[in-house]
Amino acid sequence: MSKIVILFVVVLSLFSCKEEKKKKEEYKRKPFTGVILDTLLQDTVSIRAITLDNDKVWYASDKGTFGYSFINNSKRKDGIIRMDSIPLHFRGIAQNFDNIFLISTEKPAAIYKISKKDMSNYQLVFEDLANDAFYNGIQFWNEKEGIAFGDPINNKLNVIVTRDGGATWNKIDPSKLPKLEKDEYAFAASNSSITVKGTHTWIATGGKKSRVLYSNDKGESWILQETPIVSGKSMTGIYSIDFYSDTIGLLVGGDYEDQNNNFKNKALTINGGRSWVSVSDSLAFGYSSCVQFVPESGGTMLVALAPNGIYATSDSGIEWIKISDEKELHVLKFIDKKSAIAAGKNKMFRIRFTTN
Repeated sequence: MSKIVILFVVVLSLFSCKEEKKKKEEYKRKPFTGVILDTLLQDTVSIRAITLDNDKVWYASDKGTFGYSFINNSKRKDGIIRMDSIPLHFRGIAQNFDNIFLISTEKPAAIYKISKKDMSNYQLVFEDLANDAFYNGIQFWNEKEGIAFGDPINNKLNVIVTRDGGATWNKIDPSKLPKLEKDEYAFAASNSSITVKGTHTWIATGGKKSRVLYSNDKGESWILQETPIVSGKSMTGIYSIDFYSDTIGLLVGGDYEDQNNNFKNKALTINGGRSWVSVSDSLAFGYSSCVQFVPESGGTMLVALAPNGIYATSDSGIEWIKISDEKELHVLKFIDKKSAIAAGKNKMFRIRFTTN
């Protein structure tokens, strides 16, 4: 382990203890070593995004399908949205108090608002008819304000925001956005190439460069953050980013076309992304499309999904262990500090994490 990584982890440990000193005992939790999987859904759909809503988990998938399952049993309700009889490909999902929002990637790139009380009550609230429009993710900062984004236009990410609870969406003036390299873009990776925390927003890129666009004021201004993540090919880069707080974050990615390659595919920050340090370089899993912090862990415990299974860390990503061989899972969200929902190709599970 390099000296800089060791120093980074020491600083992280000190910072975490200071930031949440009231929860010191929870930092001593045993690491995850295994899982118990409870099946919530089995169907011929590819679920790419989920969001938790009290006792339900809502999901978005291909073929225009969406719906929810109850977390504690397999009862579910499904819906479908078509555009001129063509099923849409949903890759992102978000919510506020009253509504669920689904984002389709292309042809057309669109956002639908769906009433939580009546799934048949849905409304098209945004549509981008440009031939090259491709949208990657969507999140809400609060009940009224949200953000979605798509592939670059003239080397600037295509970013839209709502300030009225999702009723209308408007493009951010490109002059507010930093210029990307040619062939630098974001991936529609399980709605996790974008994350928000408070007023802060991070959007991860890949391709020619692997960087992070950062805003501390809900999209009003942006800067670029450099990362050590592998880049240079069309399918290399950052696929997933998550923050435990507005300072502690971790990102994962790799090469989608060489999924076993684990060279420079994970990085850690403790200063909001101003600097990122490569961790677990050439160790553990290769390509990953989803990483999430464990709640109430002080920013030390995470779970990542890889093509060959589920991995966990209890030291902020320095060392990982494989805790399940379950494959073809794309997205994960924590219910609480001991359980989560994971979904992917033809399936969705409630996961109960075990320890020795």
